Amino acid sequence: MIIDCHGHVSPPAELWVYKANLLSHRGAHGRRMPEVSDAAILAAANRREMAPKGHLDMMDQFGIDLQMLSPRPFQMMHSAKPAKLVHWFTEETNNLIARTVALIPGRFVGVAGLPQTAGDPIEQVLPELERCVKMGFRGVLLNPDPYENSGVEPPSLGDRYWYPLYEKLCELDVPMHIHSTSSHSERAPYTLNFISEETLAVYNLVQSSVFKDFPTLKVICSHGGGAIPYQIGRFQSASSRQGASFLDGMRQLYYDTVLYSEEALRLLIKTVGADRCLFGSECPGVGSTIDPATGRQRDDLRPVIEGFDWLSAADKQLIFEGNARQVFGLPA
Repeated sequence: MIIDCHGHVSPPAELWVYKANLLSHRGAHGRRMPEVSDAAILAAANRREMAPKGHLDMMDQFGIDLQMLSPRPFQMMHSAKPAKLVHWFTEETNNLIARTVALIPGRFVGVAGLPQTAGDPIEQVLPELERCVKMGFRGVLLNPDPYENSGVEPPSLGDRYWYPLYEKLCELDVPMHIHSTSSHSERAPYTLNFISEETLAVYNLVQSSVFKDFPTLKVICSHGGGAIPYQIGRFQSASSRQGASFLDGMRQLYYDTVLYSEEALRLLIKTVGADRCLFGSECPGVGSTIDPATGRQRDDLRPVIEGFDWLSAADKQLIFEGNARQVFGLPA
């Protein structure tokens, strides 16, 4: 079985109309979300948009049996004001994910967005977290920078600012999947900011006491840990001066395989180990283009991992299924 830990919802256009209206009237017209029919949700879930085929058809073509379904990060507008807009939009996005999961059973599992609002206490996301867990969501996306690269520096993920969330995640046995949202910078647009924030997140968590204080906390880092695996020698050298191992610290986290080159996937798995990697493709998404060297879509990652003859069958099973079942608490 193939479980894709990194998928984003393909919602009806009404959700984006709702967001545009919220940003236009800034809450003056109230919260009301447009009515969305079940038929519209089902149609959107397989509408051709970012790939040659619709979402479900692409999953079928690539042999993805189950996908963890989360909000589209760059749409989450965590820095918007007033803060109630973030709460309203996040909650309505989560509602659509829950309805998609219910309408297409066996193909999707919900991963919730958190209504993180720049400058506010992290405790304010906890009610929505608990609501989503009651609806059956099995994970959450965490944005390390709700200011969205606007020039205000957020607390690092090792800071005690985040501890109330970590405590609640441990209590509920829910993993957090690190994925930043948008970026206010033209110099570092959101797709580059993703990598920067993931790199910072891994570095700051490894250098902190978070896993000593929360030994059962489950953390997944998107896009293979950003730039960290590529620079592991630098971090290992620095940590050895303090009698520590940065790599050992890295292995307290998990990493998805949303990397669109064979060389990058090989480096990630060899760096952190098969037991710390979860299959992810973000299909359909940014990788849904044809690689002329292979003739396949770049997000068709299953054949790449299957072709690694240095991985055992047991290792491949962990990457494709076993690790995701353990991290997200999915039944066998």
